[in-house]
Amino acid sequence: QVQLVESGGGLVQAGGSLRLSCAASGRTFSSYTMGWFRQAPGKEREFVAAISWSGAYRDYADSAKGRFTISRDNAKNTVYLQMDNLKPEDTAVYSCAVARGSRIYTGVREYDYWGQGTQVTVSS
Repeated sequence: QVQLVESGGGLVQAGGSLRLSCAASGRTFSSYTMGWFRQAPGKEREFVAAISWSGAYRDYADSAKGRFTISRDNAKNTVYLQMDNLKPEDTAVYSCAVARGSRIYTGVREYDYWGQGTQVTVSS
């Protein structure tokens, strides 16, 4: 059974940093793009960042560019999201996901497997 488990969320003051991790199990995802999404209360889930299977290609939402960095360790079947200079508007539940292929995808429907998410709260 495929399982994605996120960790690293928490409460941080504006300007602070957090590093999210997502450990995958049940199969190997080294050939697939992986991504991070977030959902704030009352809002739709939105794309944050994606990374290709090799790590050579990455894409970020405009809101994440220059502040967030996505990376992966295929040997550990784990993807990371380093978040710096956090803002109150970054408050959301962050979820990782595995895409259906090896291209860079930004749409929710292009991801097949999802974790339960980890809460990130940024206070002002």
